[in-house]
Amino acid sequence: MSTRTRHPAALAMLAIAAGLAALCPPAGASTVAPLNASNYSVAALCHRPAPRSASCLGLRLVAKAPQAVPGVHTLVSSAPAAGGRRASSSIEFKKPFKGSLAPGELTGAYNVAGASPPASTQTIAIVDAYNDPTAEADLEHYDQQFELSPCTKTNGCFRKVNQQGNESPLPPSNSAGNEPEAGWALEISTDIEVAHGVCPGCHILLVEASTAHFADLEAAETSAVSLGATEITNSWGGPECEGKGESCIEESQAFDHPGVVITVAAGDRGFRDWDAEEENERGSVDYPASSPFVVAVGGTRLAQTKGVWKDETVWNDGGQSKTGEREGAGASGGGCSTSFAAPSWQRSVPDWESVGCGTRRAVSDISADADPYSGVAVYDSTPVIEGSTEVKGWNVLGGTSVASPIVASIFGLAGGAGGVEYPARTLYENAAKTPASLHDVISGSNGECRQPFNGETGESGCITTEEEIANSCLGEIICVAHPGYDGPTGLGTPNGIAAFKATEVGGSGKGGGSEGTGASAGGASGTASPGSGPPVPAPSAPAPVGITRLQITRLALTIKAILALNHSRPSVSQVGFAFTLSAAARVRVTLSRRITAHHRSRWQILRGSTTIAARAGRNSRRLSGHGTLAPGLYRLTLSPARASARSILFQIG
Repeated sequence: MSTRTRHPAALAMLAIAAGLAALCPPAGASTVAPLNASNYSVAALCHRPAPRSASCLGLRLVAKAPQAVPGVHTLVSSAPAAGGRRASSSIEFKKPFKGSLAPGELTGAYNVAGASPPASTQTIAIVDAYNDPTAEADLEHYDQQFELSPCTKTNGCFRKVNQQGNESPLPPSNSAGNEPEAGWALEISTDIEVAHGVCPGCHILLVEASTAHFADLEAAETSAVSLGATEITNSWGGPECEGKGESCIEESQAFDHPGVVITVAAGDRGFRDWDAEEENERGSVDYPASSPFVVAVGGTRLAQTKGVWKDETVWNDGGQSKTGEREGAGASGGGCSTSFAAPSWQRSVPDWESVGCGTRRAVSDISADADPYSGVAVYDSTPVIEGSTEVKGWNVLGGTSVASPIVASIFGLAGGAGGVEYPARTLYENAAKTPASLHDVISGSNGECRQPFNGETGESGCITTEEEIANSCLGEIICVAHPGYDGPTGLGTPNGIAAFKATEVGGSGKGGGSEGTGASAGGASGTASPGSGPPVPAPSAPAPVGITRLQITRLALTIKAILALNHSRPSVSQVGFAFTLSAAARVRVTLSRRITAHHRSRWQILRGSTTIAARAGRNSRRLSGHGTLAPGLYRLTLSPARASARSILFQIG
């Protein structure tokens, strides 16, 4: 079983002369990605996640001979490393690596060059953990390099907030090289720069969670919606919720925001995480990509020349090289969920029976470039510590963390959700109506590969049959590329914006729409953010297992409650809330507080949970009880019988 490289040896000890010959291409060589794999190793940006936490999914190419990389760089001996440690060397790459993809090459390959969002402003939210103190400055450097329109706080294009939606205080940063924060700054720069590079006309909202715990990231997700994000990209994930039932369903509500495009990276460890380092981490799809409320984005290996699409295959760099010098660099995630049912539009694909998931949710929905060897250029001035070497500047990034912002940004170019509750549905409808609107990826597998990969090209050494045997896929297309829908690449990769435009439903595109909803997570504001755009007939709900279609919408704290909760230690009975119910039903109401113990964060349900009889239409209630609420983050959850729950977050103190 192969594992990807995570802690490369000190770079300064490598021979300059040997690297120069390897890294400099012959005169007249094409600029077609992928890069030559023999010149690089691959390192994950973030550490393995703690329980109930996520890891960022960025993968970075590490030059074996950094001093020989074409382009200007500096090498300083005995430089002080971040966090007070000493480094034997410090390297700054001052120009993009030759062969890494510039924005124009990426937009050209996916046929969106020159496209711009409609007149209405599109705001792409980047949800990540911890603080990147130089995010705006790094984006400015990136824009200058590639002659993109500036996106700054001053011109109203860029905004950075914490998980409560406030501009301060911001979370801790990894500028000191600390764990577990290390690596998230480069992930943030990757997400921002890819998003802005694909959609220069979109605004950028960076929402930084306090930690990588799911509870904090989910709070940031809700804040992004409350602040008006039209698209949200998530380049992180972890194991799916253990077991089935209410706990998994409640957890998934953080991504249930009708009318908002939410894209999530499918993972970097192959089918059912076969490439995970530890055995107990294998055998699961990644969450939140498995949530039926999101657009799950798989990874491909892109070949292009000067912005012209040539070919794509499933990204799978698993297995060792023939010389054994390099370990696997990861593979696109995917598989069948054990917690969630497939939404109706996914089950509608013609060959669904042969996918192999039965009634379960399949990952992915769509895909884009993710192989580090066909990676994108990213600038980040926050140092990365590699052994005893401090590295900063330009990088080459891959992983499905690159694919997710690509897809979110193309949705932005197409005008966002367009009134569709769950925009993944748009992709499936357009793929059926106009197959040419997507590149159909029909080669490769994300299954386990036990054969050596090509050390020069980085391509998988397995043919499909060998991958199926090693992985026991038994011919099911959940892990094998196939004409039409398949698990590793979903419906395919972007070919223009046509597949992302909301379609007319039932011939009119009007009437019967269900109102989108979002909930505030900051300052006890508790306001709901309705979905925008023209209404369309409501799709069948992408319900978790065992859940039917009964909707709560417009859940919010009452004005009286907002005022009361702004004071210290308010009474439980002052938590008033209002909501709209699509039909009369009994609704379970619970209040939870986020607590941290033994370095783990979880939601603790407080006493006083109750069940109310709610009528169809608008309802207004308040909690009962005489206790007081200490400062902290709280979650109010309404769970109707036989239907999806709905939650809002609010902060006291």
